[in-house]
Amino acid sequence: MQLRAVLFDHDGTLVNSEPIHYRMWAQVLQRYGFTLTEQEYKARYAGVPTPTNAIDLVQRLGIDDSPKQLAEAKNAATREYLDRQAFPLMPGVQEAISCFHSAGLKLAVVTGASANGVQTTLRVNEFKDYFSAVVSGDDVRASKPAPDCYLLALQQLGVSAAECLAIEDTQHGLEAAFRAGIDCVALPTEMSKHQDFNLAVAVLGGMPEAIEYVSKVLSGSEA
Repeated sequence: MQLRAVLFDHDGTLVNSEPIHYRMWAQVLQRYGFTLTEQEYKARYAGVPTPTNAIDLVQRLGIDDSPKQLAEAKNAATREYLDRQAFPLMPGVQEAISCFHSAGLKLAVVTGASANGVQTTLRVNEFKDYFSAVVSGDDVRASKPAPDCYLLALQQLGVSAAECLAIEDTQHGLEAAFRAGIDCVALPTEMSKHQDFNLAVAVLGGMPEAIEYVSKVLSGSEA
């Protein structure tokens, strides 16, 4: 495999946002009189796009509002958070971006979420110049686990699936990359470690291990 590009997921991969997303969902549901436990969030909602979660929550809990209204309440909470600060970076992310860019790899962010979180991350951390493409759930009709966002990223980067490596933290993201024909390294988090990562080419302990993995691929010592 001649590696030309690395495609990063955003939430849970570049940034440690899933605990924050959980707290926001819990606060939104409290307004409707419902409690969302962290265990429930991990089991059903971590790494899943907001509109999909909203549909499930409305159906499962019998919420009076529509999924669209529930999703907008969560999106409003996210916007309010991002107006004040960016999501914190995951350990090793700054080093990974610098290392991969210095190695001549094209970089992209491919997220099933809306673009505002990614744009805030890139702006606050001064990452914009490192990335050749940013694809969000706003850019495609079907979000992860559909492959659409990854297929669009391939077009924007001008590379084939065989020349790319995706880095994801959830089963949904892994499935999206796999369905686009892209090898994917999984970096499970506390929120996603119970999920199925059998489709990954490697399951690693975090971004520092991903740096080592990519270095081995570039040197030809990792198939």
